[in-house]
Amino acid sequence: MIVALAGGVGGAKLAAGLAQVLAADALTVVVNTGDDFEHLGLHISPDLDTVMYTLAGINDSAQGWGIAGETWSFMDALEQLGGETWFKLGDRDLATHIRRTQALQAGASLSAVTQELCAALNIRHRVVPMSDQPVRTLVHTSEGVLAFQDYFVRRRAQPTVARVEYDGAERASMSDEFRSSLESRDLSAIILCPSNPYLSIAPILALPDVKAALRNRRAPVIAVSPIIAGRALKGPAAKIMREIGTEPSALEVARYYEDLIDALVVDSADVTLGPAIEALGLRCCVTPTIMKTKEERAELAVRVLEFAQAVPVTNAAGCPA
Repeated sequence: MIVALAGGVGGAKLAAGLAQVLAADALTVVVNTGDDFEHLGLHISPDLDTVMYTLAGINDSAQGWGIAGETWSFMDALEQLGGETWFKLGDRDLATHIRRTQALQAGASLSAVTQELCAALNIRHRVVPMSDQPVRTLVHTSEGVLAFQDYFVRRRAQPTVARVEYDGAERASMSDEFRSSLESRDLSAIILCPSNPYLSIAPILALPDVKAALRNRRAPVIAVSPIIAGRALKGPAAKIMREIGTEPSALEVARYYEDLIDALVVDSADVTLGPAIEALGLRCCVTPTIMKTKEERAELAVRVLEFAQAVPVTNAAGCPA
């Protein structure tokens, strides 16, 4: 059993690669829900949708979000009527949000409706929300405290970031599937996908008991750096790192996760950082990590899984688990 923590485009790509090479019952993808918000009366789960659409093979790879071949009649009509159009909802994508909202209003959990949506999209592997309770990512910026989508979409991640908060995390709990996957006797590795550490992975880690579960791990925890040669391929990870006073690099990603992981996978462009990462007490794997094609997704997934088999597990005290 592999548990992958994911969010955003990079996380969805590696999750899809893992799904290509693992049996349906051998992978659970735990997805960030700190990005969720209410918009136009609908419950929107951007990261869940990105992961689902990518695993279903219907994602818009050029745009990075939404469904390929989307149409925009709803947004055009909404704009004509003077409605809010800063957050784009495609016509087919809209059906997902409506179905999710209906199910939630009828009393279903986010986990249950996610399972229903995955089944409808013919996704065989488990995709689960990190929690069934609301957690909302708030970005403290030069323009005040902004809800995540206000910062990321409406303001195009332009305000300077001071810190990021995960409102409600302390009151939420892991979803049942998330918890049972971490407690599974068959757990062989936990993978932190190449997602934004602050915006996609940290909300998951902020849930009670998650960090404790990783620190007392019985399976290796492997992170894949989203920073390559000082840059993020997509999204504001590098920008945020600079603004909070941290150098954007794979080494800083290693330091951020240092007490939670056993090893870090970095891109070949960062081969010179290997010794410094290993000086932190972590194993380091250097390999191509850019995933432009399905083949490259699968190749990286295989490399990460092979690496995980060779990584010794240590607990929070640095002793063998």
